Amino acid sequence: MPTQSDDKRQAAREVIDILHEISTLLNTNLDRTDLSLCVSLIENGVNPDALATIIKDLRREDTAISRTVADHEFAK
Repeated sequence: MPTQSDDKRQAAREVIDILHEISTLLNTNLDRTDLSLCVSLIENGVNPDALATIIKDLRREDTAISRTVADHEFAK
């Protein structure tokens, strides 16, 4: 017989599955783990708009670093 914690885990999985479907439709490139971490941060008081801004900034920085590395490798 499923316990209450099993039911909670199953409900959490279903929520993440739905969020992942929405995320895929919106082309956010967030996997289930990323989404789960974001949900946890928001549930613990992190401002969703601030979190979205940080994710965008980190992606921009990653792209810039990748380009710099690629340019450096190309120059060799």
